[in-house]
Amino acid sequence: MKGYLLLLALFSICNAQSRLGSYNIDSTISVSGISSGAYMANQFHVAQSKKVIGAALFAGGPYYCASGSMLTATNACMKLPSSINVNSLKSQTQSYANSGLIDPVSNLANSKVFIFSGSRDTVVVPGVVKKLEEYYLSYVNSGNIRAVYDIPVEHGMPTDSYGGTCGSTNSEYINNCGYNGAYEALNQIYGGLRKPSSSAGLTGQLILYDQSEYFKLASAGTYGMDTAGYVYIPSSCQSGTRCRLHIAFHGCLQGREKLGDRYARNAGYNQVADLNNLIILYPQAKSNFSNPNGCWDWWGFSSYAYANKNGYQMTGVERMMLRTMGQY
Repeated sequence: MKGYLLLLALFSICNAQSRLGSYNIDSTISVSGISSGAYMANQFHVAQSKKVIGAALFAGGPYYCASGSMLTATNACMKLPSSINVNSLKSQTQSYANSGLIDPVSNLANSKVFIFSGSRDTVVVPGVVKKLEEYYLSYVNSGNIRAVYDIPVEHGMPTDSYGGTCGSTNSEYINNCGYNGAYEALNQIYGGLRKPSSSAGLTGQLILYDQSEYFKLASAGTYGMDTAGYVYIPSSCQSGTRCRLHIAFHGCLQGREKLGDRYARNAGYNQVADLNNLIILYPQAKSNFSNPNGCWDWWGFSSYAYANKNGYQMTGVERMMLRTMGQY
């Protein structure tokens, strides 16, 4: 009995959720994501372009692609790029901007954008990702966009040291390809970053924080959100060094309920963060009846306003971002 209680106590300590802290963060906020997380990162970038200076999108399509339809999301926006009308998506973008539901699109002009699609991706085909590039070219200076389509990766986050075989799928959707996707993405956004070795250790802390307080009208789970998320804080940022904030959105089936902290630990961002004074925020989505795979909302299961500032997930993540900046 005593042994059981000790194990229970240790489990509780290891899974204890702390309150998300505030740090000395400058104004250069950026986002990235894989798959549904790429759609979410794109939504957040477009909606919050006054604050977000860059985005990295792995295996995702253009803003508002699903147009509120799960059927469109799982067909056109994953497999049928010829069915995606970018001009229509731009019209919706402008309508939101005119109504103040997203920031003015003029803010996007000087953003830095990284776009990645594995040449072997059969889940979100490269043609869909090229529609995302077409969308961004309507708003962002072309010299600020870097698109990569020639790495033989199946659907997943490419790393240089962790994951399954590069050209095939695996349950974690993290692929060991000898390609540090996190570094390439962050370096495109910020420039001049130090690149970690594939065997680099970590000096900072990965902290489990409470997400519940960022949802006011109902529980986090109602909106497809976990009660906890992760944040990686390099030792320099813990000591008060002025740091930059990057928000990394996992994909479907990669959240805490499925992988624990394996995505947050192994996607490659933390090693880059250590060398370059970056805090990495990993908000966590979770499955519910309308979202069985724990995806981010990019088709409207949580709210018709899912892609603008009034979306419940969008608002919750914005509050997390502001908390780390000491503004919420």
